[in-house]
Amino acid sequence: MASSADLLLLLLLPWAGAGAPPEPEAVVCAGTACYTAHWGKLSATEAQQRCSANGGHLATVKSEEEARHIQRALAQLLKASPSPEAGRTGKFWIGLQREKGKCLDPSLPLKGFSWVGGGEDTLYVNWHKEAKSSCLSNRCVSLLLELAATPQPGRLPKWSESPCGSANSPGSNIEGFVCKFSFQGMCRPLALGGPGQVNYTTPFRASTPALEAVPFASVATLACGDGHEGPSQYFLCKKKKPEGLAGLEVFEWGTPGPLCVDPKLGCTFNNGGCQQHCFEGGNGSIRCGCQAGFRLLDDLVTCVPRNACSSSPCGGKATCVPGPQGNYTCHCAHGYRLDSRGLDCVDVDECQGSSCAQDCVNTPGGFRCQCWVGYEPGGPEGKACMDVDECASSVAPCAQGCVNTNGSFYCSCAAGYVLSREDDTQCEDRDECEDPQGSPCDGLCFNTQGSFRCGCLPGWELAPDGVSCTLGPLSSGPPAAAPQDEDKGDRGGDTTPPGTRSTSSKAFAGSPVLVPTTRGPSLSPSATATSVPKERLAPNGPPGILSEPDTPLPTAASVDEDSVATQSDDGGTDGQKLLLFYILGTVVAILLLLALALGLLVYRKRRAKKEEMKKTPQRAADSYSWVPERAEHRATENQYR
Repeated sequence: MASSADLLLLLLLPWAGAGAPPEPEAVVCAGTACYTAHWGKLSATEAQQRCSANGGHLATVKSEEEARHIQRALAQLLKASPSPEAGRTGKFWIGLQREKGKCLDPSLPLKGFSWVGGGEDTLYVNWHKEAKSSCLSNRCVSLLLELAATPQPGRLPKWSESPCGSANSPGSNIEGFVCKFSFQGMCRPLALGGPGQVNYTTPFRASTPALEAVPFASVATLACGDGHEGPSQYFLCKKKKPEGLAGLEVFEWGTPGPLCVDPKLGCTFNNGGCQQHCFEGGNGSIRCGCQAGFRLLDDLVTCVPRNACSSSPCGGKATCVPGPQGNYTCHCAHGYRLDSRGLDCVDVDECQGSSCAQDCVNTPGGFRCQCWVGYEPGGPEGKACMDVDECASSVAPCAQGCVNTNGSFYCSCAAGYVLSREDDTQCEDRDECEDPQGSPCDGLCFNTQGSFRCGCLPGWELAPDGVSCTLGPLSSGPPAAAPQDEDKGDRGGDTTPPGTRSTSSKAFAGSPVLVPTTRGPSLSPSATATSVPKERLAPNGPPGILSEPDTPLPTAASVDEDSVATQSDDGGTDGQKLLLFYILGTVVAILLLLALALGLLVYRKRRAKKEEMKKTPQRAADSYSWVPERAEHRATENQYR
């Protein structure tokens, strides 16, 4: 029986007041939840508001066991209602919805829908047919139920998705909805050892005389006998913590022994209210007992196994912990949580709320942080990432210059080089002489590794700027002797300045004089020279000063840096090559002239032959053509003669 404090609590409960009459419903309670079924042609939004007004939400169906509880609630609702037309199908809203703009995802069990009560994307589904892929409106799910048929345990209601409806148009065939209310725990129904009437009023305003489990904070009203023999008794389902069992909670009514015991009936009525054995005393009293392997709880009515975990009710990674009333709970290790049945453990995705700086990788029972490419862990447990300086590594990624950036790097090249198009890490020489905007030299251009040099044709000399060519002095004989030096006698009469070699006009007649610039590195053996158009080299002085050959000047190749300007002591080989090129050019020109002369001779001979044929006289008969002779035939006689 409820104490004075419990009675005060009953008066303060909002659903226990006189101004809030209980709402008739079909109720099924099991585990730690209750399910209620309701009639009502409402939209899904209105149905959700009805459920939330009593502290619940539209029902979730996350397992087959939960689907069976809902089926029982719907069966109670149909049983208490007039029989509808045969073959009629009704729909009852549940809490599975898909928001506007969220499209169908066939790869997921719930197809992109989610439970209004929250939770993971459960594996249990019972679709009636494939959901539509429309993303333009909200979509809601209901249970299909044949209203005139008794629900069969083996045929659970199918799921049907449709528009969520509105206040004026709830939807096609919508007949009601199902709510779910969750609690911390449940009390056992009151044990009656004699005649009596009991009624349970739940926190969600349901009133019913029969419940398999009574939710926490429910009120039980009991009247022993036929209900008129004595005053009613009130009991409250309360929670208490057993001594010495930290972390466990027990839900009970707070009264021991069977209620409404009748000495005349003894154990013959409802087994005296005992769960297993009933023993009668000499004075009409009743005492309950348990079978072997069980023990009696503090209510002196209920029997529980001495070790509830002996049958290994928890599966997978869950650990079974026995309770004080013969019950048990399944516990999960860190990084796991109980599934919807409360019997097994599922992994917790810590990456949904992780503190990783960059990427988070979920692992069974935990997670790990990892950094993007170009970064490395820089804090405890990898929760911070630092940029990797690729340019400071022992193996440089770039051939020349390297610039580090956040998470990456890029390569650069020195002046006169460009990045290779293959991998943007190597550098290749830039041929300045082949610049699309024009050659940097007025005369000849010689490409070198990372730079270039300029040169001039014979009779021209390189200006001090190292790029343009100016008209030089012309001489038909050997160059003038250098001024007499003080130590002329020591050199044996040699008047050639040091570092040069005297040349005669015979040796280099018609050969270009190449003068390198002083810019850039020295020429390599593979340096190339590029000539420029003649109009850029034509002098502005009087004609006859510079004589250009009829054939185009060849491109000088393999020019050594010491033989570009003049013929020095170290450049004899390259000068000979240039001389050889000009000799070959002269031979080619001679061959062309011979071919031209031969062609002209043949042409003249043919022309003379034609003129001779024109002078020969022709006969008159030459203009006639002769007809072949015909055989003579005798004329046909006249048949009318």
